[in-house]
Amino acid sequence: MCKIRCQNEIGYAYCYRMKVPLGQKEGKEMEVLYNSTRSKGAAVTASQAILKGLSDDGGLFVPNHIPALDKSLKELSEMDYKQVAYEVMKLYLTDFTEEELKNCIARAYDEKFDTEVIAPLVEAEGAYYLELFHGSTIAFKDMALSILPHLMITSARKNQIKNEIVILTATSGDTGKAALAGFAGVEGTRIIVFYPKNGVSPIQEKQMVTQKGDNTLVVGIHGNFDDAQTGVKKIFSDKELAKEMEEKGFQFSSANSINIGRLVPQICYYVYAYAKLMNEGKLAEGETMNVVVPTGNFGNILAAFYAKNMGLPIGKLICASNDNKVLYDFFRTGTYDRNREFMLTTSPSMDILISSNLERLIYRIADNDADKNAELMGALTGAGKYEITADMKAQLNDFYGNFASEEETAAEIKRLYESCGYVLDTHTAVASSVYQKYVKETGDNAKTVIASTASPFKFTRSVMNAIDAKYDAMGDFELVDELSKLANVKVPNAIEEIRTAPVVHDVQCDVDKMQDTVRGFLGI
Repeated sequence: MCKIRCQNEIGYAYCYRMKVPLGQKEGKEMEVLYNSTRSKGAAVTASQAILKGLSDDGGLFVPNHIPALDKSLKELSEMDYKQVAYEVMKLYLTDFTEEELKNCIARAYDEKFDTEVIAPLVEAEGAYYLELFHGSTIAFKDMALSILPHLMITSARKNQIKNEIVILTATSGDTGKAALAGFAGVEGTRIIVFYPKNGVSPIQEKQMVTQKGDNTLVVGIHGNFDDAQTGVKKIFSDKELAKEMEEKGFQFSSANSINIGRLVPQICYYVYAYAKLMNEGKLAEGETMNVVVPTGNFGNILAAFYAKNMGLPIGKLICASNDNKVLYDFFRTGTYDRNREFMLTTSPSMDILISSNLERLIYRIADNDADKNAELMGALTGAGKYEITADMKAQLNDFYGNFASEEETAAEIKRLYESCGYVLDTHTAVASSVYQKYVKETGDNAKTVIASTASPFKFTRSVMNAIDAKYDAMGDFELVDELSKLANVKVPNAIEEIRTAPVVHDVQCDVDKMQDTVRGFLGI
């Protein structure tokens, strides 16, 4: 692998590109194939990677090169969200036809979003909050999970798959409901979601356990998110179970951000944000834009890194952690160490000690060395930690890591509300707090987009308590109505729908019984 100065219509950017993409001959660079981060096996197409979710060796699929944007920023600035999404995704999903991909995009980004622009940008105190929560479950996961079922069904047809696809996913709160909403009722699929019982917000849990659909199952596990995620990965890697599934006409896939079909759509909204700011005269063409992302599983900020390497003029990638600051420590020291107390916070979607998507970045800064990456991931599984080399750490200069404590998160919600009336959810408040620290520390006043990853209505009690402790005496839905008045924002449909919705799912299990629960649901 080499770091080269790539030129396209929008100027220059440093792109990590393979001289000749793995698995391809000279002259076929435009086609993107996918390799595992843990072995040097044959590359697969985008549709095959989407269907599998996880490689057979336990690795994640990564593109064998990062394609450069082939439209100018000026052209992109004149497009709506769907058009930008097509221009980005076509470069990664190269075995999809134009008709197939545009059909998936049209079905995903439709009236289930409550704003026509899909991802509005709201200016507050000089920063631009990219509101990614206007989909059917009021969290940023909708941006990718609205399209994943359509990509998956299209992929199944392309590869003549006759098996029923079983989506197996672990969630720290948001992925679960977004995946359930996406796959519920989709013919040829079933979906099983595991979440940490007592480890998500009341609204998050109510959204999941009231989900309708005969092809859905929601399970609360007695453990934390990392336990759920590890359990799902074990089930995926069980060869005996896979064989039984095949005999019964089933095959697993994933809706987690480990699926490349989740990651690629996330790249789109950073390109769109830049194009939108340029269209509105807030950014000059080619001007650098910083990005702040509240980060748990690392997929969202990795998507911004990919956008930067496609040629988008992004400066710093600011990685914001909560009290589970394993990523902050990693960027500071070069050592990833999950051997620490697991903290339950008011930003539960970030309560993660094993950031799965970081593996994709580690593979890249290890010069796409699958053996080296596998060694590091083996150390994480075994000893619970690994240390990258000095050369690898030097390649992390694009990133800045910091964290916000519970007290700082609450204080930022209160501060911004009192300053300008804009109400943040707890996750976005982590990002906003870290952004304040970054500016104070560096003096960098570049235009900045902060990924606003969830509606404040999803974490109403924590948000309202941050503004004033007096609200703690109110019931959950009283708080919803009070927040609506305070923020001058209509209560989202996603909240209205669950006020009186009956509980459909009440299954719980221990971590070591997760596979038994899967077998029971599938009847094998």
